[in-house]
Amino acid sequence: MSLEFLIVALIVVATPGTGALYTLAAGLGRGKRASLVAAFGCTLGIVPHMLAAITGLAALLHASALAFEMVKYAGVAYLLYMAWATWRERGALSLQPADSQAAARSDLQVTIEAVLINILNPKLSIFFLAFLPQFVQASDPAPLASMLSLSAVFMVMTFAVFALYGLCAAAMRDHVISRPAVMTWLRRSFAAAFVAMGVKLAVVER
Repeated sequence: MSLEFLIVALIVVATPGTGALYTLAAGLGRGKRASLVAAFGCTLGIVPHMLAAITGLAALLHASALAFEMVKYAGVAYLLYMAWATWRERGALSLQPADSQAAARSDLQVTIEAVLINILNPKLSIFFLAFLPQFVQASDPAPLASMLSLSAVFMVMTFAVFALYGLCAAAMRDHVISRPAVMTWLRRSFAAAFVAMGVKLAVVER
């Protein structure tokens, strides 16, 4: 594993996107536990893209305009749903009760939402298809094992960076939730950001 791979992967992971945005929202709205759950969910959402790249499904997605557009617009629709839910205070910034049953339901909801955010991003499959093979030598006796190893490192970095984002947001939570006007502004800002990312995804070409 090269230093070049680690640097490039870190740049890709640390660049703010929908997953990082959702993790920040979870940390602000639900606290440290939810931020870690969101980071885990976003990381888990990478697995289908990794498997697609390894099995060649990502190449099909890249080659098929219809398949790409279907996944893309499903992602756009989900981002717009997240924007609506956040605006209506039933999404990532809604405050949850402290009892354990509600917390369990909240964890499941956060995980599912985080996984879907990354699954419904066709550019992630294309990224794995174009990115990972560059760091696997043609003479590698076990290219599949090398791709799995690189993917695992990428996922660990994703979880670590997203968790850091979320924990930083959670640390600010007490200062934010005591100010309803600030919460309203943040909720609307996150909703607007989800809409902006949905629009950005809508205009993406293969």
